[in-house]
Order: sequence, then C-alpha cells, then structure tokens
Amino acid sequence: MTGDLSKMKMYIGGEWVEPASGEYFETVDPFTAKPWALVPRGNSADADRAIRAADRAFREGPWRSMHASERGRLIHRLGSLIEEHADALAEIEVRDNGRLLAEMRHQIRYIPKWYYYYAGLADKIEGVVHPCDKPALSYSRPEPLGVCVGIVPWNAPLLLFSLKAAPALAAGNTIVMKPAEHTSATALKLMELVELAGFPPGVINVVTGFGKEIGEPLVTHPLTRHLGFTGSTATGAHLYSLAARDVKRVSLELGGKSPNIVFDDADLDNAVRGVVGGIFGATGQTCIAGSRLLVQRRIHDQFVEKLSAFSGAARVGDPRKAETQIGPIANAMQYDRVLGYIDIARQEGASLVLGGKRPRLTECEDGFFIEPTIFTGVKNDMRIAREEVFGPVLSTIVFDDQEEAVAIANDSEFGLAAGVWTSDMKRALRMSEQLDAGSVWINTYRDISYTTPFGGYKKSGLGRENGVEGIREYLQTKAVWLSTAKEVENPFVIG
Repeated sequence: MTGDLSKMKMYIGGEWVEPASGEYFETVDPFTAKPWALVPRGNSADADRAIRAADRAFREGPWRSMHASERGRLIHRLGSLIEEHADALAEIEVRDNGRLLAEMRHQIRYIPKWYYYYAGLADKIEGVVHPCDKPALSYSRPEPLGVCVGIVPWNAPLLLFSLKAAPALAAGNTIVMKPAEHTSATALKLMELVELAGFPPGVINVVTGFGKEIGEPLVTHPLTRHLGFTGSTATGAHLYSLAARDVKRVSLELGGKSPNIVFDDADLDNAVRGVVGGIFGATGQTCIAGSRLLVQRRIHDQFVEKLSAFSGAARVGDPRKAETQIGPIANAMQYDRVLGYIDIARQEGASLVLGGKRPRLTECEDGFFIEPTIFTGVKNDMRIAREEVFGPVLSTIVFDDQEEAVAIANDSEFGLAAGVWTSDMKRALRMSEQLDAGSVWINTYRDISYTTPFGGYKKSGLGRENGVEGIREYLQTKAVWLSTAKEVENPFVIG
C-alpha cells in the first residue's frame, strides 16, 4: 500500500526537497486508522541544511535589511492567504489528527489574527534612551536573535506553528519549524502559501521527522539561537537541557493537569458546558484540558448527574460530519496511552460513572475512538489526578470550602491553567490571585487570544506566547554608549 501513497517534500531555503536519507514514513488518518500519505524522514543532514539556509537568510539575504514595515506587510499577506485557504487547511488537519472539521474550520479561520497582530507590531518595536549619569548618550535597542527553531505537537499543528512563527518573524528572525511526525501535512501545505506571500528564500523552513533523528539536531546546532517548544514536560525538559549546553534562549509550553473548580453558587448549566468543553472538546487533547474537576460537596451528586447526562449524549463519530461532537484520538500510541490510564484509574479505586471504552458504533469500528469518560471518588494523590492523560478522561474530586479547593488545585507539579465557576465575583478574584496557574478563566474555559499572554507556572513551562510578551521572547537587547565628553579621562579608572 505504501507505494500508492503520495510523497510529501520538506521546504528548505525556498526549495521543495527530499530527505537526505531518501526515507519516508506513513501518516495515518485517525478516523480510518489507515495511512494516507508519506512524510519525509529527516535526519541531522536535513537539520543542518535547514539551519544553514535560515542563517544565510538572516545574515546575507534581504530579510535582515528589509524595513520592519515591509516585513510586516509580508506577514500580513501570509495571514490573508491562510484566511483565504482556511477550509482546505482544515480538511488536511482533520485527516492528519482527527479533530472535528467544524472545530478546525473555526480555529484556522481565527489563526490569521496572529499574523495580523504581529504584522502590525513589527514596526513598533522601539528602543529606549536612558537618563545617564555619565557624559554620554546611552540608549538600548531590541534586535532579533537569529535562527529560531520551533517544534510543535500533533494536537493543534497549524495554530501552535503560528503562535511561534508570527512573533519570531515580526521580530526579524528566520525560522526552522518541525511539526510532530504524526501531523506534518498542514505545515508543509502552509509553505505553498509562504511562497505565494513572497517571503525571501530561507526565512521560513519546514523539516519533518522524528525527535531524536532531526528534532535534537535542530536544537543542538551551533547556529540555532532560540528554541520554542510545545509538548510534554518530559520532552521539554530534555530539550531544555540540550539547549542549555550552548546557553540558547528557550521558551517552553508544556503539560498541564488543570483544575476546573465548581462552587455551589455557580450557574450549573453553564458550568456543565464549561467543564465539557474543557475536557471533551478536542477529545481532551489540549494542554489546557480541565482534566481535574473540583466540585463543592453540597452540589457534587447533582452536578455529576447533569454532567454525565450531557456528556453521555455527545455524538461520537466521523470528525468530518457536522453533527459529530467528539472525534477520535489522534494516533495509535496516544489511544493506547489513554486506555492505559483508564485501567490505572480503576485499579486505584476511582469509580467509573461514564464511558471508559470504545463506542459500540459501526462508524467507530476502525478509528481510535474512546467514549467520554468520567471518574468520581478520585483522590488528588492518585495517578489519574496527577499525570497528564491527554484524552477524554475527567477526574472528579470533592472539596468543602474555598481554602480546600485552592489547596487541592495547587497540589500539582503543573500550573498551566485553571477554571473557576461561581456567581461571587469577590471569590472569583480571590481565587484568581491564589491559584498557581498561568491562565485563570472565570465562568468560561479554554478561551485564548492573540492579544493575551499564555504560558505556565511550575513544570508547565517557561516564557509566554501571544501579546506583546510573545514577541519579547524573540528579541535581545543591545545597549549603545555615545560619549559626549571632550576628552577621555584617566584610562586606568573605569566606571
């Protein structure tokens, strides 16, 4: 069957190229569990070629000398092309990772806003003149870092690509992106739009393959100046250690075990929808998934009953159908991992009140499907409450008061996000101050914006994406001194 599948190519230095090894691997449609295309299996030779192409583009090509307004125009043009081709990109993404077509259309139609925002910011990066106590003009200017490497996961490939690419380009850097091996198609398709937009060769490059074979060589390459990574905490920590050897700049958006906290004065219908969206939206495959449900004791049974009824009625099936609400797990390895955690939860003594198995539907016979799954009776020291499952599995924990809710929520090595459902705004604001999380949503969940910083506390990451803070990750500061003294004073006395 492999011989009948179309072969993709990598994009390096403005050219479509085959891998140095000549090897390819299959990418699989999670709905059918069948391969649909072949992806180049890149290695260190491809990494070196891409990094050197990006470095040449940064140092020698027109990109470095281009006025920031012109760079912004190209970035804005790329955003317009993504908007124009959003539906086609969404269909590719669905075929690669199994997310709902309706969701991917919505998400990809929103992605251009990142390019528009950072295109507008490109010519507004300003320096500072410092009040100086010496006879000199002292000022500082922000400058690009050089070659930036982005490594993104399989759950939202094009969105997470854009969260890194848009600010890096606006800052004046060149980039080499490596999508997850399971979901390389949209990143490569995007390169066709990069060509149409008119970017100089080498400014944006995409290589594909496996982490150890091409991801690590990208990180350790001596010309790489920055690593932007989204993925698991274990992989992020490993890449962080590799980058530290050469003191490279790093931004990491890592795992989470986010608490979604429902107080007894909450609007329960809205809270149910928010909890469902937080854990069963995207089949639970988001870093910000509200995978720990903390419910105040007085309403626990009532809330779990409403939640189970709502979740149990969700339509599981073909992600391309408009009526489908929950699609498949993105790949076979993750499918096995999620089922393994469901078994672990049972062994730990948690009570399964919904799901926990493959749906008994003809439509779901072939793909990587798991029913929405809810456990009650979960203790915060259970593995199911402490480790990131990354699937449609919810752990329900009871609390009595606000103090206990905060203690349970913060008792985690992660700190990416949290949700609070209450009608008491004083309580909501106090909770937002006390929770150890980079994002706190009040009476909503999973909202993101290109304007608002996003990132984690503790083992959930370093640095921030989005907003003005996002572009600072890709800039370095240079201080300049211009003497106004009439003569150089004693050269042996400095300061």
